[in-house]
Amino acid sequence: MKTKMDFPNINKRKPDGLQDTGKAFRVLIVDDSMFVTKQIEQILTSEGFDVAATAENGQDGLEKYKELYPNIDLVTMDITMPVMDGVTALEKIIEFDKEAKIIMISALGKQDLVKKSLLLGAKNYIVKPLDRKKVLERVLMTLKKQ
Repeated sequence: MKTKMDFPNINKRKPDGLQDTGKAFRVLIVDDSMFVTKQIEQILTSEGFDVAATAENGQDGLEKYKELYPNIDLVTMDITMPVMDGVTALEKIIEFDKEAKIIMISALGKQDLVKKSLLLGAKNYIVKPLDRKKVLERVLMTLKKQ
């Protein structure tokens, strides 16, 4: 019977979701679509990120951010959600933590809300439908900016 030792890993590269210390980046996903949440979660966990929590609306996301603070490295925030939209939640999180790294997720045709979000303090944005390569690229770009 063959074991893992019989198949050495030829792609010896560090997963993108790990910090230089070896600790995983912690992410909060805020989206009212369970499908999108699962998609982002799968993309990030496949690269070693730790999805610390998920929230289904801006109010829930704000509360979870405050609960997890300061142990959260990044937030992905949908723009259109019930109870509290993503732009309002973004404003409230930035009010609470000026250093928060938030990436807005929007559907096509919401450019005005994306611009407003960036002016309010969002660090980046991703347009749906989600593309694995783009999600990882934007997440890493945002985490590397100091």
